[in-house]
Amino acid sequence: MAAHLGVDEDYLWPDALTRDQIANASESEIVNIYPHRWMMPSDMWRNYFDNAEREIGILVYVGLSLAEDEGFQRILRRKAGDGVNVRILLGDPDSENVKLRGEEEGIESTIIAKVHNALVLYRPLMSVDGVEFRLHGTTLYNSIYRADDQLLVNTHIYGFPASHAPVLHLRRVAGGDMVSTYMESFERVWNLGRPLD
Repeated sequence: MAAHLGVDEDYLWPDALTRDQIANASESEIVNIYPHRWMMPSDMWRNYFDNAEREIGILVYVGLSLAEDEGFQRILRRKAGDGVNVRILLGDPDSENVKLRGEEEGIESTIIAKVHNALVLYRPLMSVDGVEFRLHGTTLYNSIYRADDQLLVNTHIYGFPASHAPVLHLRRVAGGDMVSTYMESFERVWNLGRPLD
């Protein structure tokens, strides 16, 4: 029945698996761990998003390295044209949480300027059908980058920029609940986000 509906068995029967089975399946969701984001292979970002067939989701405060990458933007434009749902959440520059992150990282109001910079760089994508942008003011515990059933989760560490924090590369596995937890978090922030005009 689950295969016919295209969902995991645990979605239909959430209490069918034991705690140990869920833990084992969740451990299998880990593809790789990078001790620092800057240690990820440079071509991984483009390849990661280029393989998406249904959904691309980005939850960040700034994500300037992606916004500056014209090749990445071309991928998003092409994917949206192919029917992939592209959703990007950026930090609201007027948010107290964004300002606080700047203080915690020791860059003060520079983070607000970075958000404005990312918005300017993304402007050509804002008129592309299938690409949606929203601003959010939530506390950002992790940056989340989604490509279908895979996630890159950039953890955040107090006092350090995101590029110095670890990244988990995760892939959804039937019975695991780590990926679905992050995806649910993304959806909550998306629903709280303010659409950009």
